Amino acid sequence: MKIKTIELYGVRLPYAQGTYRLSGGRSYDGFDSSIVRIETHCGIEGFGESTPFGSTYIEAHAEGARAGITEIAADLIGLDPRHVDRINDKMDGVLRGHNHAKAAIDIACWDIFGKSVGMPVSALLGGSTNFLMPVISSIFMGDPDEMRIRVMEHRKRGYKGHSIKIGALDSEGGPYLDAERVKACLSDRQPGEIFLVDANGGLTPETALRFLRLLPNDLEFILEAPCHSWRETISLRNRCDVPIMLDELIKYDEDVAQLISLDAADGIGLKVSKAGGLTHCRRQRDICRAAALTMSVQDTVGSAIAFAAIAHLGQTVPQHLLKCILDVRDMVTLETAKFEAKIIDGGIRAPDLPGLGLTVNRSVLGAPLASW
Repeated sequence: MKIKTIELYGVRLPYAQGTYRLSGGRSYDGFDSSIVRIETHCGIEGFGESTPFGSTYIEAHAEGARAGITEIAADLIGLDPRHVDRINDKMDGVLRGHNHAKAAIDIACWDIFGKSVGMPVSALLGGSTNFLMPVISSIFMGDPDEMRIRVMEHRKRGYKGHSIKIGALDSEGGPYLDAERVKACLSDRQPGEIFLVDANGGLTPETALRFLRLLPNDLEFILEAPCHSWRETISLRNRCDVPIMLDELIKYDEDVAQLISLDAADGIGLKVSKAGGLTHCRRQRDICRAAALTMSVQDTVGSAIAFAAIAHLGQTVPQHLLKCILDVRDMVTLETAKFEAKIIDGGIRAPDLPGLGLTVNRSVLGAPLASW
């Protein structure tokens, strides 16, 4: 089996709730998605997606993803898409770094691999655990009572986890406002719920310590991505007893190894496009498993195509290590594909269909931006 054609599409994904607000004054009203379609000589096609969270989240942006795909695509023609490690070796040989550009190609190759053997991607990634994976909401920063209402709305829809965004500047209310946000969101906590308090790297050790000291001792949560750098994170880690999960600092396989060697955190947010696709996510999952690190399985953002990759990867993480998965479909209004995975009893199970199990809406994609 050989790659015959690679097509690149650009799709705008409007944010479903108006404006999404993060620490440091960052805000977004939509996201620019790059979608790849790969077709083989035998007619099997696969789809993958990479949607950066704007240009201020990590070192990634939509035009950069497309430029990277343009740099890579021609060198992949004629290769076997099922040889995912060799595909990644070739991509790394052509372009250094730029994980977000490689992710869509890698995911599309896994989709083809699964279709070619009549198996779901989760089976190829190690086999489905077959349990319902808890789904987490993404509660952007705002007024504490408004954030509490958004948590309640997601709870009614079956969400078992909630990611509470914090990181107010001192001029906006600082640690006091963040503490009020967390207290409000956790005030109606239900048995079995998971809360991640996520600063997206927006706190310093000083502001993080001030924030933590303003909270009641009986509030139970995981502090996610508190600081921007490794030095700040280690400084905070050494001075607080709250469980910490890293996200933005973890991009490459070696970053997970560094986390372990420094004992910098208790888990990671495993994001598919941030890692460069499912091939690298599989490696990072296994490194985390060996070190008993917990994982949330997410992506920066995206549509149903991105969520399919999330769901299949999450379905392979042992239940005791998986905190939750992020249903990015909830964050955007445009449906790029049908992916039959509904929330049932607070969780989602990846479908047992070949490949990613998607039916892509080609009319939404429009004409390709480029083709090789």
